Amino acid sequence: MLMEETRRFIKELGFLPGDANDLPTSEKRFPDGAQYRVEIPSVEGPNALKAMVETTKEYGLDIHRVSQGSGIMLQTDEEIKEMAAISREENMELSLFVGPRGTFDITPMQRASAGQVAGLRSQGIDQLVYAIEDVKRACDLGIRGILVADEGMLWLVNEAKNAGELPSDLVVKVSVQVAHANPFSIKLMETIGADTYNVPTDLTLARLATIRQAVDIPIDIYIEAPDDIGGFIRHYDIPEIIRVAAPVYIKFGLRNAPNIYPSGTHLEDTAIKLTKERVRRAKIGLDLLNRYAPDYKTSKKGAEGLGLPQESRSPQQ
Repeated sequence: MLMEETRRFIKELGFLPGDANDLPTSEKRFPDGAQYRVEIPSVEGPNALKAMVETTKEYGLDIHRVSQGSGIMLQTDEEIKEMAAISREENMELSLFVGPRGTFDITPMQRASAGQVAGLRSQGIDQLVYAIEDVKRACDLGIRGILVADEGMLWLVNEAKNAGELPSDLVVKVSVQVAHANPFSIKLMETIGADTYNVPTDLTLARLATIRQAVDIPIDIYIEAPDDIGGFIRHYDIPEIIRVAAPVYIKFGLRNAPNIYPSGTHLEDTAIKLTKERVRRAKIGLDLLNRYAPDYKTSKKGAEGLGLPQESRSPQQ
């Protein structure tokens, strides 16, 4: 092989010496033995969540995780409690984005012509303090799943969990916008506290398989990606993505749709319509999966390993 000595060294570290172009089948699974779960992202608020639940029942779908992108800090306590109650009743994981992040700050870096490398990462200590306060508030209101987009924030949340400052059963999901795309970087994310990792939307099957061989945590991947993170529609890849990347969350975003972050009542009608269409796209994708790989195993709702919301314990309620 070319570059033999470097590849030998990488193999000695416990990694594959190159991309897994032979597409090995993953033998790894969720705690209940399932290969895949289903996520609907960008469910912005309780009314959008209600619409999502109604639409899943219409199509006869089981959704395991719902995620929200506008941020914990831009929802009222009552809205968060209502989302938690709905998710708890439906046995679904609810993952809320931590509020303060790079694009909320006064720094222009994210909007500079060369500054997109900054992503959603936080600057300074104060922003991380605000973010931890955001997480504490959500946990007090019953939330047990959060989305982070900063490696330092991920490490800090993990340290807070270990110290008892945050619940030990809090599921920490790393955002697609962190954008690490190789097994070494994602292994590092696993090491510092990631419970589930959303890979970039453009990874080939070989690169997904390579990552899976290196890490044990679930991988999240957009089957349909919003325009601003690629706009890909990969329905026919679903069976192979599950085969090589299990355990995997297959995630149905929506192309040709406006970015409504941060959302609110001024955009609620749009948020509801977008959510319902994401469920419809999931129906199309899951029908295809059942057509070509009917034996693949999915989790039941409420299965082990889901960060199901708890009852609120906020002293302010």
